[in-house]
This record gives sequence, structure tokens and C-alpha cells, in this order.
Amino acid sequence: MVSGSPDLQVSFFFFLFVVSSFAGDPYVFYDWTVSYITASPLGDKQQVIGINGQFPGPILNVTTNWNVVVNVKNDLDEPLLFTWNGIQHRKNSWQDGVSGTNCPIPAGWNWTYEFQVKDQIGSFFYFPSLNFQSAAGGYGGIIINNRAVIPLPFGMPDGDITIFISDWYTKSHKGLRKDVENGVDLGVPDGILINGYGPYRYDPTLVKNGIVYQIINVEPGKTYRFRVHNVGISTSLNFRIQNHNLLLVETEGSYTVQQNYSNMDIHVGQSYSFLVTMDQNASTDYYIVASPRFVNSSDWSKVNGVAILHYSNSQGPASGPLPSLNDYDAYFSMNQARSIRWNVSAGAARPNPQGSFKYGDITVTDVYVILNRPVELVDGKQRTTLNGISYLPPSTPLKLAQQFKIPGVYKLDFPNKLMNRPPKLDTSVINGTFKGFMEIIFQNNDTTVQSYHLDGYAFFVVGMDFGVWTENSRSTYNKWDGVARSTTQVFPGAWTAILVSLDNAGIWNLRAQNLDSWYLGQETYVSVVNPEVDQSEVLLPENSIYCGILSSLQKDQAQRVNFSGATSISGSSKMVFIMLIIALIGHSFR
Repeated sequence: MVSGSPDLQVSFFFFLFVVSSFAGDPYVFYDWTVSYITASPLGDKQQVIGINGQFPGPILNVTTNWNVVVNVKNDLDEPLLFTWNGIQHRKNSWQDGVSGTNCPIPAGWNWTYEFQVKDQIGSFFYFPSLNFQSAAGGYGGIIINNRAVIPLPFGMPDGDITIFISDWYTKSHKGLRKDVENGVDLGVPDGILINGYGPYRYDPTLVKNGIVYQIINVEPGKTYRFRVHNVGISTSLNFRIQNHNLLLVETEGSYTVQQNYSNMDIHVGQSYSFLVTMDQNASTDYYIVASPRFVNSSDWSKVNGVAILHYSNSQGPASGPLPSLNDYDAYFSMNQARSIRWNVSAGAARPNPQGSFKYGDITVTDVYVILNRPVELVDGKQRTTLNGISYLPPSTPLKLAQQFKIPGVYKLDFPNKLMNRPPKLDTSVINGTFKGFMEIIFQNNDTTVQSYHLDGYAFFVVGMDFGVWTENSRSTYNKWDGVARSTTQVFPGAWTAILVSLDNAGIWNLRAQNLDSWYLGQETYVSVVNPEVDQSEVLLPENSIYCGILSSLQKDQAQRVNFSGATSISGSSKMVFIMLIIALIGHSFR
């Protein structure tokens, strides 16, 4: 993202060329102001969280191994952190942006994230991770392109389109947060948004007049890459484009076996890439639909996200009913999920094929069967649990407590199965083995689909089925081409099994991606410590914010609000920033 005069844009790209040629992997700089703005996604004005006045926020468009520097000024009235869904932050959990790794950015302060998208490609997104804020927006896309030396496993698309789908409530995130704390069910959302817009008026009895909707303009005969992200609160959504096939090519950084789908169930926190060819006769525009899944109330049938696909030679507006779908078919959805396979012959971030990592031949070192339950009373409060533990965030982030060797902040005693004891509040963390190979089975005893996400890694989804997991269930595992991703769904009354290689040192968040479940305690962390000194592991950042037990180390930051004056950039970035200034000055005197 570059703003300003054309001359500045030329200078910026010249700067990237200089850094790439003489100083290794390029740096790209972003300057964000996060604030409340007024928007009308469902026709009535409400407060949302915008970035530089945009809702949704800007897209980070980078290439494998680039260094990303994002300076965030918090103009909200409460603390803020951003997390980068699916970005692995190799050996650098300092940049993960969750409560266990970072102190929040106080209101009125700024903080600079600096991370490398090391050995990754694909489609991801970012969002605010604290205080239910993502229910108000603040999200945006991340595109990591292949390096030029590694070809795409498909033809170069004619265009690249990012789509965010989400359930949406007109109540503020603070009001929703209070409801969840008090045990009030979120209920049916007020609408489904597509790219922050409400539905096209496909049915005047269901959609009121005056709602602004998304229009995607395309050319006949062209093929576009659609990157679709479910950035919502708690609703699984089915995505489809009327009369068009969705050729699945990638999900969350893994190239997939290429298969056509007429629709795709996308669960909370998941991302997919499809190639869509404009091969219809354009007699009318076409519906783009995101509709709720696994709901059986008639109230839900009135809630659909609808955008318009508009060919340049379209002969008229879209009309008639939406493309049909069975609203509560969990068996169909599970079979669809099982059909998504890893493309073992394609190169991705590295030239060697993805399948050269033969995960099915690795011996498992640790097994965790993690069971959830519906909301229950824990110490007199409405909470959610994993293995009977509702996570209690400490005032001092785990990563800082580990760095400063502060005892008593957390315990490395998360149980590997449900214990026969009452549920409790605790700061209990999984003790991972560095370079171990962990098997995690998520058992969903809730009545709704839950998504689970692990920061710092891509894991292999090797099995899922209805019923209770047993050791005999391993006979059904896919040991060859289970897709590698960072967010997986677990159907109600069912289980999902994943395998993960713990080769990334750090403290990494394992959470329910459904915001209500996460907020009420359904999370833990995996501590992965390299027992040997690793000079390549990123040290404590110079700009760290201190809180909790370490609050006395924090200096005031009242005046640090400008990117150009931010002292929060680390030493390496300072040198790069100086090179940028030199490049700009040199260009201005030409």
C-alpha cells in the first residue's frame, strides 16, 4: 500500500529493488490508523472498526520471504492487538498478536509489527484478537505470492479478487461482548456481509430497500482467482456463484488437488482460493451467495449474503431465486471436507514438491484428545472449556513471563485428555516437545460446528468422522495427502484429527475460532522450547510493550504516533528505513 504522489510510488519501488538486490529479502512498510468509523452495512448507520478509514481493511500483498513492517496507531477507546491468521512467524512468536504473546497496544498508542513471511504462499487474513473487536470489523486480507522462480500449479489468472464473508450484528461489539459474558446466546445474526456490504435485494420481502451491495465486475472468457475468507463470529457459511464452477486450487497456504465444486462450506476462520472462469452467456448478472449452514430455524432462512457478478456484456440484472442448497446436511459437508486433498506434486514456497514432506511416515511423540463442551458454569460464571479447563489470561503475557523467567504466571500441565474433575479456570499450557510430532484429536460435544486454529504452524488434517474417537479410528487416517492448513472444522457430535510437526520454537495459541467460544475460555497455548541456543530465533523486540508484573519497565509513549517518527522499529528495520530515505532523496534530485 503506497500513498502520495506518483513520484513517491516510483521511489518506493526503486527502494524495494535496492533492498532486494543488495540487502537480501525486500521490506514493505504499512502505516495503519485503527479507529471507529461510520458505515451502513445493513442500511442503518452503525459504528465499525476501520483501518485508514477503510472497512474492510487494506490487503497486505507480499511475496514469499518478504519482511513486513506494519505500524499500528490505536485510535480506539480500548486496547488493541492484531493477529495474522495462518502466518507462521518462524521462530518469532513475539509478533503473533494474541494475549499470550503481546501486551495490548493501549488506546492512543502505536506499535510496530515486524515479521517475515518465511517459506509461505497463499491466502490468509488478519483481525483484532482482543475484546470481541473482530465482531466490529478491523479485518483484512493477506496475499503471499509465489517467488518468480517457482511456477504456479495452474495458469496465471486474469485477475485476483478477495472476498470476505461474515455473519453480522447491528449491536456493537461491546454489547455483544456483554451478552456473551452474561450467558445470552448471540442468536440469529442481523445479516451476512460480503466485503462489508449487505445483500442485493434479491427478494423485496426479505431485503429492505437502500442497502448498498457488492458488485464484482468481470470480463467474459477470463479466469479469476477468488480468495474467500470467513471472517465472521460463529456461523459456518456456504459460498457459491450462480451457474459457475469453483475450481479449488489452494487453502491457507497449501496447493490442493484441483477439483470443481458447485459450492463450498467455509467455516469460521477458514480461507480458500478458487479459479472461476467467466464462461456463461451473460444473459443476466449472477448471484454470489454466502448463506448460513447447519441451522434449522426459519429465521435463519431470511439471512443471506448476496453480491452480484457482473459481466461487461451483461444483458440485465440478476433476478429470481437464489441457487438452492440443503441447509442442514452435515454428512454432505463432511464428505466435501474429506475430498480436499494436498497437491503432493506441486512446489509452493520452495521448489521441492509439497509431498516431499512425508508426514505419514513420522512417529507420533505426543497425543492430545481435546474435548469441548457447551457453555457451562465455572466458578459461578458462564464459560467454555477444553478438557475441563477454561483458559484464564494472565495480566503478563506468557511469552514475556518465559523470557524473564517469572514463576507462577502459567503452568505446563494441560491434560492430554478430559480429567475426572469439575471444570475450572486456569492458565494451563501444553508442553510441546521441540521437533516432536503431535497428534491432536478435537472431540466436539457441543451442538454447533466449531473451528479450531493453531498459530505458528500448518497442520495436516488426517481424519474426521461422527461419533467418539477411539484408537481404532486411526485406521481411517489419510497418511498421504491430507491437506495442510491452520484452521479445521469439527462437526457437532464428531471428531477431527490433525498431525503437526513442532519445529517452530515459541509459544503458540491454540483456540476456538468461533469468537463466542474463544472469548469464554476455549483456548490454550503450546509451548515449544528449543533446548539448545538458536542464534536464528528472534530475540525480545526493542519496542516491546510491558504490562502486568513487568509494567514498571514500560516508558510513556504519549507522543509516539507517527510512522516516520516511530522509535519502535528494530535495528535491522532502522537501517532499511534509512535506505528508503536515501533512495527518496536521491530520486528527488534527479
